[in-house]
Amino acid sequence: MQTQVAIIGAGPAGLLLGHLLRAEGIECVVLERQTGPYVLSRIRAGVLEQVTVGLMERLGLDARMKAEGLAHDGFHLADGKRLIRIDIAGLTGKQVMVYGQTELTRDLMEATAGRGLEVIHEAADVALHDIESDAPFVTFRKDGAACRLDARLIVGCDGFHGPSRKAIPASAGREYERVYPFGWLGILADVPPCNHELIYANHERGFALASMRSHARSRYYVDVPLAERIEDWPDDRIWDELAIRLGPEAAAHITRGPAIEKSIAPLRSYVFAPMRHGSLMLCGDSAHIVPPTGAKGLNLAASDVHYAAEALVRFFKAKDPDGISGYSDKALARVWKSERFSWSLTRLMHRFPEDGAFERAMQVAELDYIAGSRAAQTSIAENYVGLPV
Repeated sequence: MQTQVAIIGAGPAGLLLGHLLRAEGIECVVLERQTGPYVLSRIRAGVLEQVTVGLMERLGLDARMKAEGLAHDGFHLADGKRLIRIDIAGLTGKQVMVYGQTELTRDLMEATAGRGLEVIHEAADVALHDIESDAPFVTFRKDGAACRLDARLIVGCDGFHGPSRKAIPASAGREYERVYPFGWLGILADVPPCNHELIYANHERGFALASMRSHARSRYYVDVPLAERIEDWPDDRIWDELAIRLGPEAAAHITRGPAIEKSIAPLRSYVFAPMRHGSLMLCGDSAHIVPPTGAKGLNLAASDVHYAAEALVRFFKAKDPDGISGYSDKALARVWKSERFSWSLTRLMHRFPEDGAFERAMQVAELDYIAGSRAAQTSIAENYVGLPV
């Protein structure tokens, strides 16, 4: 098999990139290790920045998102006693869209056949070869048979554990990492949300988040030590803890119900640089991870895809290699700003094991300052709604 661009990974980043390239007449093939239903079964983020919404609009795949998604003008920070509203629409003139990553992926997936995007699922043992040359190729197994895909360029959209980043020699890159001493225990339930906007809560007992997927489906989180087991958290215990941490105003509106899904996700901040090596480019979680505080993961992948698609179109249609050469620097400039915001919000809203009375007092003082400062709220709103690409 031969194509212009081989894309590794058929999550939202890989599918977004594939659609953007096909819209420009560029040949590409997407390889995915899992089945389509498995990809759709993964519960992920649900807050979309303007960059992500804009890409779906550009592709003409935004109809269901506009019909079923929830446009939000703001969100809340809670300190255990009150809700501090960040008016992102009033402060920035923009909104965010609450629309589950699963649904966005479904929209992209269902449009592949009609738009000529070839996706090969259940591609096992994917390996990248000759990435430092102008003729890289990918080998994989499909239905037990050995296959080879030749390409001019390869884009790794295959997540933190995929083979793309691992194909880059250790001497050619650098890893930056912070592993957090807690995880987020999440519960998904078919109950109305306790507030029409998200609430990020800082409480003496720990962090909590009240989120939603629709008017009738809610997603809640509490932070727990990494040693915790999901079996030790029956539904009632989670609901009780949420009611305490979110504060009395939010707790009064919590509707309890049986969990559809429960899980504990570890948190880390991670960046691999550079995001390009030879004929290989990295997008999304293959190059960086952010803690979910601030909802940057999917949106950061979308901005990578925006830059990568722009560079690839220049390369193939204008015979201009400068976009490819400059891709990493351009993408990383936005990556580090998003990492900074996610890290700072995580530090503000969580209790770390090493924290004492002084650190707790600093969090209380910072939240009190934010509550009374339009400048502080504007900075948070600008970062939350998404920095320009």
